[in-house]
Amino acid sequence: MEGRYTQSGILQNSLLFRLQAECMLTFEYCTDIELLHDNIANEFENLQDRVTSDVAVFQLKDSPVLLQRDKETELKITTEGHCLDLLQYIDSEDDTRKRHQDGTGVVLNIDLLWKLTGQCAVAKGPDCAPIIHHEHRNFQLVTVYLPLDVVVAVPTSEPVSSLSALMVNGVCKQLDDMRRCLCHYHEGDKFCTPRPYHFKPHGCDYIITVVYPEGVTDKQLESTRRRLHQVLILAEDRPLFRRANAFVFPEDKDSGGYLTNTHIGLPPQGGKESKTFLVQGTYSYHHYMQDRFNDDKWGCAYRSLQTIVSWFRHQGYTDHPIPTHKDIQQALVDIGDKEVTFIGSRQWIGSMEVSYCLDHMLGVTCKILSVSSGEELASKGRELAHHFQTQGTPIMIGGGVLAHTILGVDFNDVTGDLKFLILDPHYTGPEDLKTIQDKGWCGWKGPQFWDKNAHYNMCMPQRPVEI
Repeated sequence: MEGRYTQSGILQNSLLFRLQAECMLTFEYCTDIELLHDNIANEFENLQDRVTSDVAVFQLKDSPVLLQRDKETELKITTEGHCLDLLQYIDSEDDTRKRHQDGTGVVLNIDLLWKLTGQCAVAKGPDCAPIIHHEHRNFQLVTVYLPLDVVVAVPTSEPVSSLSALMVNGVCKQLDDMRRCLCHYHEGDKFCTPRPYHFKPHGCDYIITVVYPEGVTDKQLESTRRRLHQVLILAEDRPLFRRANAFVFPEDKDSGGYLTNTHIGLPPQGGKESKTFLVQGTYSYHHYMQDRFNDDKWGCAYRSLQTIVSWFRHQGYTDHPIPTHKDIQQALVDIGDKEVTFIGSRQWIGSMEVSYCLDHMLGVTCKILSVSSGEELASKGRELAHHFQTQGTPIMIGGGVLAHTILGVDFNDVTGDLKFLILDPHYTGPEDLKTIQDKGWCGWKGPQFWDKNAHYNMCMPQRPVEI
C-alpha cells in the first residue's frame, strides 16, 4: 500500500482524467501464505497484461473519442494535438470547459472498455484447439471485486498521443497497490476489498491516491498514515489521510445534503497590505429551519455548534453524528450544567455551553476569548488571525441574543483594519448558494456589524494533536 502523486505535481494548468471501473479478481485460496500470495500476484499480472494489450480501450465519457495504446484516435486529432483539444468533443449539460472553483482544474471522466471481437481480441485467446485438463480435487475459489478509481493529472499541453499510455500506467500502478493491500490485510480466507481514496491536503497542489482495505478502522491504519506524513514531509499533528479527509469530486457531491464551504467564491477583501486567514478544511452550513425542525429565533447557537461538529467530522477527527437540539440539551444535562427541564425547551445557549458540548461529545477543548463590547472586537485581529493560521477551526461567537460563526478574518497588521467572514445561522431559506452569498448570509462584515453595547464570548475550538 502506498500513496502516489498523479502525473503532474501542479494542477493549475492540468486536466484531471478520472477512470472508474470494476474488475473481477478470482484466485485459488490455500493455507500456504507464500503460495497464496503467488496465486494473487499471478491473477493481478493477468489483469495488468490485459490492460496493457490492444484489448483495452479508453473512452472519453460523453464523447466519441476512443483512445488506445500506440494508436491514433479515429477523430481528426493529430498526434501533435494537445489534450486540451479533447474538450471540444465532450457533449455534456454542464460546462466542462470551465475550471471548478476549488482549483483542481477540469475533471474528465474515462470509461474502460474491452474489445470482444477483432484480431486483437482473438490474439489474446489460445492459438490452437482447446485442451481441457481435468483434475478431481477440493479447492476454494475466492472472488474479489476491485473498485478501480484512477486519477491522472495531465498538462493541458500534453500530446493526445501519450494519454492512453498515461492511463495504462495509472491503472497498472493502482492494481499493484491493490495487490499489496489484498495480500497484507486478510485473515484466513476472509479478504478485504482494497478501495482507493484521493486526498488533496491543505496547501498541496497535487492529488495523492491511497488504497485502504475496507473493514479496517482508521485507528488500525494509523502507522500507515504516519508513514505517509513522513514520506511527504507533512506535519504529524493533524489527520490528512483519514477516509473522512478524502477529496470529493464535484460529480460525487450529494446534491440533496447540506451545503459545504459556502465561503468559496466570495470576492477577496481588504487591500494589498492586508492578509486573509480562513478556516482550514471543510464544514457544512447549518442554519434555522433545517432538518424539518423549527428553531427560528432561538436555535442559532445550536446551529453554530452543528457547523463546528461538521468541521471535525469532515477533517476525520470524529465519526460522532451531527447532534440534534435535543442531543445538545441532553449533553448539558448529563454534565450537570442544566436541569432536566431544559430538555425539549427553547432556551438559548451561549459560547460556554458550546464549549462544554464539544468537550463532552468530541473530547475537544476550547479557548474562550471575551470582549466587553462589539467595538472591542475590532482590536482582536491578531488573536483571530493566529487562531485561523494555527488551528483553522470555525469560531462560535455569542453576544446579546445572537450567535454567529466566524470563518476567517482579513487583517492589516499595520493599520489594524479588520473584517470578519461571517456564516449566519439565522438564515431560513433553501440550500441556495447564490442567495446565501448574494444576500450576505455568508459574507464579509466590518466591525460595525457587532452590537456596540453587547458583551461577546468567542468559543475557539482547538485541534487535537493526532493523525
